[in-house]
Amino acid sequence: MKLLLVEDEKSLSRAVQTILEKNHYTVYAVFDGEEALSYLDLDHYDGVILDIMIPKIDGITVLKTVRAKGNNVPVILLTAKSEIDDKVLGLDSGANDYLTKPFDMKELLARLRAMTRVQTSHTNSQLQFGNITLDSVNFELCSPSGNFRLANKEYQMMELLMRHPKNSIPTEQFMERIWGYDSDTDIRVVWVYISYLRKKLEALDANIQIKVARNIGYSLEEIL
Repeated sequence: MKLLLVEDEKSLSRAVQTILEKNHYTVYAVFDGEEALSYLDLDHYDGVILDIMIPKIDGITVLKTVRAKGNNVPVILLTAKSEIDDKVLGLDSGANDYLTKPFDMKELLARLRAMTRVQTSHTNSQLQFGNITLDSVNFELCSPSGNFRLANKEYQMMELLMRHPKNSIPTEQFMERIWGYDSDTDIRVVWVYISYLRKKLEALDANIQIKVARNIGYSLEEIL
């Protein structure tokens, strides 16, 4: 299950992301409202954890904008504010739930499970391209020949490719979306994970492949 975490306190963001990933969520972390809207425009998420007090565009405005576009992604609002009026405003703006800082991670996890339960039951959990299927529930890459359970970052890279088949995705976009724009991880890690995925596709007798266009990016293409 894929979540967007919008929190400008980077230490808190890293802590929440680490715990969520240990609980088998795929987490994309951004730090301001402009980034949040950009990510929500470009991709599908199963849930959003949205702080109200964030830079550039506040969380309530982000939420209202998302709902005005017809996006019904489940949203939990986070804020240091505890007044009733703030909670009412958040819920009236389209939030599914509300959690006041400081919060216990067990409570956040329970609220996420409750919030996304109905959504999951009505959403196709699989992406398919060619003879390959990617399952977002169990992180499995499957074909008629077999299956592999993907590691977290392998899954995130494959999902990005399968949501945008035949479109070139720059190395920098993989780095920003998966490792974070402020990560000091060597950019060559993208090639390493692409290599892992290529080997798995080959072992699955896939009729699709990951191609590279020099100075442009990687794309998922059918084998002709």
